[in-house]
Amino acid sequence: MLTLVIGNKNFSSWSLRPWLLLKHIGEPFREQHIRLYMPDSQQHLLAANPAGKVPVLYHDNLRVHDSLAICEYLNELFPASKLWPDDPADRAEARAVSAEMHSGFLALRGELPFNVTLRTRHEPSAEAAADIRRICDIWQGLRQRHVDGGPWLFGRFSIADAMFAPVACRFVSYGIELPPLAAAYADHLLADAALLEWFDAAETEQAATLA
Repeated sequence: MLTLVIGNKNFSSWSLRPWLLLKHIGEPFREQHIRLYMPDSQQHLLAANPAGKVPVLYHDNLRVHDSLAICEYLNELFPASKLWPDDPADRAEARAVSAEMHSGFLALRGELPFNVTLRTRHEPSAEAAADIRRICDIWQGLRQRHVDGGPWLFGRFSIADAMFAPVACRFVSYGIELPPLAAAYADHLLADAALLEWFDAAETEQAATLA
């Protein structure tokens, strides 16, 4: 069976991506949790992954780290799930925007850290606002072109949606207002049953931490 090693659901945006993908695939998997920001966190992270980060996927004797690499491996492991679009041009674009999300938007990440249970209002800096505009442009452009194929970025659910899920969570946490088409996509993503399951677990996790 697959085992996914993840951090706190309230704080680990990287862990959310492959977890969400596995939920959509419908394949059973074990969760192994490492509590972040604790005195012994680094010890446990290094034991799970020499790179010292989560998530990590264990499959038999294979250990795959990095959220996008895990998503790519799951696509190869479960081809019937069609985690990338069928059309080669769409597939290339889906990979491109996923990679952009994976490595970019540093101002947004730094200024609006992932915190699922947080609810506040934040006025983004010029740099973070530029990141938000770029994300909205991606979402709106893709939804305009794929509106007839389904409610996700490329019609049906794909790795691209999993990669952008943490950003949608950030927008809610910090009260970021979005243009209508981007807001509609974010609302659909945030209403996803698997993501709601993650939210509930994050609330329970935080309540236990603060108790």
